Amino acid sequence: MEEKQFDLSDKRGAIGTACQAGDIEALVNLASSAGGLLDDDFRATAWPLLLGCTDRDAEEVVGGKWQDLPQHPDEEQVQKDVDRAFVYYPSNETQQSMQHKRTDLFELITSVLRGNPMLHYFQGYHDIVQVFLLVLGKEAALPAVSRISLLRIRDYMLSSLSPGLKQLHLIPAILQCSDPELAAHLEGTRPYFALSAALTLYAHDIQEYSDIARLYDFILAHEPVLTMYLFAALIISRRDEVLEIEHDDSDMLLFTLQKLPQPLDLQALIDRSLDIFRIYPPEKLTGPSWHKISSNSVLKTSRRHLREQNLDEARSLFKKQSQELAREEFTARVVKQVSRNRRPIMSFGATVLVGVLSYYLRKNGHIWALLYRLTENFYM
Repeated sequence: MEEKQFDLSDKRGAIGTACQAGDIEALVNLASSAGGLLDDDFRATAWPLLLGCTDRDAEEVVGGKWQDLPQHPDEEQVQKDVDRAFVYYPSNETQQSMQHKRTDLFELITSVLRGNPMLHYFQGYHDIVQVFLLVLGKEAALPAVSRISLLRIRDYMLSSLSPGLKQLHLIPAILQCSDPELAAHLEGTRPYFALSAALTLYAHDIQEYSDIARLYDFILAHEPVLTMYLFAALIISRRDEVLEIEHDDSDMLLFTLQKLPQPLDLQALIDRSLDIFRIYPPEKLTGPSWHKISSNSVLKTSRRHLREQNLDEARSLFKKQSQELAREEFTARVVKQVSRNRRPIMSFGATVLVGVLSYYLRKNGHIWALLYRLTENFYM
């Protein structure tokens, strides 16, 4: 889709018209252009549209009935994080007003978790939710947060962060295509410097409310994988600074890259990330990083249909991911144990190995991945 450039004086009318008509393509274009969706009045209408919220979503979420549901195991941690919420914004609020917002934030998060008890809360989730609370208000934020949890950050709400960490490895692949020299300079540095930004959709790292609200215009307008392209664009924007650091000084590189540059030129970053994405979509990235991501990951399911999925479909995908993750963890444990004891096994452990493989076959129905990893370890 070719982007249309808008004069800011005409943009308010264009956003209002697109919201009234439910014109998603126009809203995507407007959210990506200079100034984004301009203000929270427009966002209150546009964000649910961009997320694909429907009347059915509003009916599905538990809302005021959340108190009747069993407690979620993570609620104690939620309360601790909520007590530390709203550090940077909003400003000029009374203590009573801030406490009211914290109460709303706790109830909003708890409603989503109790309504979807399979989700695992992570520290920083509250940073995302507080943005939606401030923009949409508590009632309208509930279906929106439910959708973003299940359809955009689902990979981070599994029992392990492993699926989410796989996403970070797209960043070196994106750099390899778009800036090979910079990618080579960072070759020895793992991309975990981007974890905080990826995990919280940048909400933990951006201190200005106007900046995070405007950035969410862009994030919600596009598929989840764009957050990885955005971080690659951030690194490229600091190219000279990064190249001045010795390539083998991983500590300094990590320290530098995990902090966002100040000030942020959001529009330049958005434009660059979209340009890179158009030239090098995920399927065209070099290396195995995209292929290692589960077909049930939000990054891949959103490639097929971004806004059409309903919450039941998302829960089904979550279940598949959980089962897949359990198989991977079981395989890793077996491989680790076999590798640790491979000499005894090579001597007289054939029976044990057959037993392990038989158990795995009964549980999962296929053993090729396990066989590959076992042989890989034996012949290292």
